[in-house]
Amino acid sequence: MDNILKTLLQQEADLRFPAFDENTAWALGSLLVETAKARNFPIAIDIRRGERQLFHASMPGASADNDQWISRKVRTVNRFGHSSFYMGNLLKSEGKSIFEKYFVSETEYAAHGGCFPIIVKGTGIVGTVAVSGLPQEEDHRLVVECIAIVLNKTP
Repeated sequence: MDNILKTLLQQEADLRFPAFDENTAWALGSLLVETAKARNFPIAIDIRRGERQLFHASMPGASADNDQWISRKVRTVNRFGHSSFYMGNLLKSEGKSIFEKYFVSETEYAAHGGCFPIIVKGTGIVGTVAVSGLPQEEDHRLVVECIAIVLNKTP
C-alpha cells in the first residue's frame, strides 16, 4: 500500500502546471472528450478553477449520478489537498472510512479515484479536474494520462 501512496504523491509533485486558465482548461477538457470518444468511455468530465466551472462534458452513457460523484470527489480534493484516489487509498491503508477518520459525510465527500488537483508551480492548488463513469482506478488513470499529455510529460 505504501508504494501506491508514494506513486500517487509523486504524480501530484510531477503534474504541475506553469499556469492554468480557460485556454488550458479547454485543451485538457477537449483531450479528455476526444480520449473518451476514442475509447467509448461513458464518463462525465468537470474542470474547475476555484469554484468556477471552466469545462463540463457528459459523454453518451454518463448520467446525473456521475455529476453527483464528481461533486463529492471535488469536495474531497478541495478539503484534503490531494487526489481523491490518494485519499481513498490512504483511508484503505488505515482501515477507516472518510467519516470514521475525518467526521465528514460520505453523501458529501467521496474518496474514490477520478479527481485530481490542478496545481500551479509556485502557487499551489488552484482547481480540480474530475472524471466519473469508469472504475475508480481507471477514472484516475485517465485524468493523469491527459494531464501528462497537456504538460508534455510521461504519466
